[in-house]
Amino acid sequence: MTAPAAPSTAAAAAAAAAAAASAAAAPASFNVAERAARESYGRLLAILSARTHDIAASEDALADAFARALDRWPADGVPQQPDAWLLSVARHRKLDAWRHTRVQDKATQSLMLLAGEVDEGTTDGAAVPDERLRLLFVCAHPAIDAPARAPLMLQTVLGLDAARMAGAFLTSPSTLGQRLVRAKARIRAAGIPFEYPQARDLPHRLQDVLDGIYAAYGTGWDDVDGADALPRGLTAEAIDLCRILCRLMPQEPEPLGLLALMLFCDARMAARRSDTGAYVPLDQQDITRWNHQLLAEAEHHLRHASTLQSLGAYQLEAAIQSAHCERRAGAPVPPETMVSLYEGLLALRPSIGAQVSRACALANARGPEVGLQALDAIPAGEVTSYQPFWAARAHLLANGGARVAARQAYARAIGLSSSAVVRAYLHAMSDRL
Repeated sequence: MTAPAAPSTAAAAAAAAAAAASAAAAPASFNVAERAARESYGRLLAILSARTHDIAASEDALADAFARALDRWPADGVPQQPDAWLLSVARHRKLDAWRHTRVQDKATQSLMLLAGEVDEGTTDGAAVPDERLRLLFVCAHPAIDAPARAPLMLQTVLGLDAARMAGAFLTSPSTLGQRLVRAKARIRAAGIPFEYPQARDLPHRLQDVLDGIYAAYGTGWDDVDGADALPRGLTAEAIDLCRILCRLMPQEPEPLGLLALMLFCDARMAARRSDTGAYVPLDQQDITRWNHQLLAEAEHHLRHASTLQSLGAYQLEAAIQSAHCERRAGAPVPPETMVSLYEGLLALRPSIGAQVSRACALANARGPEVGLQALDAIPAGEVTSYQPFWAARAHLLANGGARVAARQAYARAIGLSSSAVVRAYLHAMSDRL
């Protein structure tokens, strides 16, 4: 048993980043700690959790190890093997906690053995070459509750806390935090093995891993303000993980579809804000600011996925993004085709986001009243706090001439938006009414 950690997994990365920003006197040491927090966290957590199955205690131990590194490395110098130093300190932190509580159960006996072992970062017969990706597949273990798998991936591998990632799963931070606590308790109580997956296990866990990678990308993509370095790093890390996954499973089309989807989005990153920093919606973006090399790569991966002849939701989402980008060639996709793409996506994998997007496509093809009818068909309880629904509703009401109702919907969308630049854009749209 351990005392509750304040920020849990995110503590190490956040502490390293914060200290690096304020420690100009010893930048090299702090940069090494920050880099270790981003690059090695998932691997170190996997090693610490391998025998005890106690993710929470391992998170506490790693947070303490990073805090000690930030305190000692500037004075003592950076160790030749920073990861090994951090792992040793974290293991001793767990041993100290065990000795303090004197709880001698099976897990803590294993911990005693673990303290003297060498790094077991690789396992004979393991099918996955990247440590981060291995832990993603571990978190997709079928004994873990399905709704907790992707959030568990983001917390254990990428260092996100519940507050940061709750929006990606359309839930509150408290609800998501409880879900993660229950998942970790189940791992510990049931002794769910943390062995690295064999090749035969990969296809069965693939969908959950793809969802985890996309959730990580979405968390970074949602940072429209661009003020936080961590989300920017998350988008790049998600793309990197997906590239590795595509090489690992070359006959699976959905990793290719997800990679194409993220590349289409990433190609437009620079155009999302104007020269003055204002938010720019997709249909108003300056296409000369799009990264056409990334767009070409995305198209290549999407075509490759189609040759494998197994259509999936991520391929359809990538096709939708491709269609949005076609105006760069002067040949916009017909509005009814966009409606068909969203209906195909809903048939494969229903979601609130796809329903809202279909309503917007219907409005573009058949008029705002048809789009509003589609929005009204979504159960009200599912969109109470879903910001895109209210932004879309406001836009369609404004186009239909219902100004008072549109301003009310804009106010609701503004209140639900966490981005200052998006709020400013919605305020401007409302003021025009």
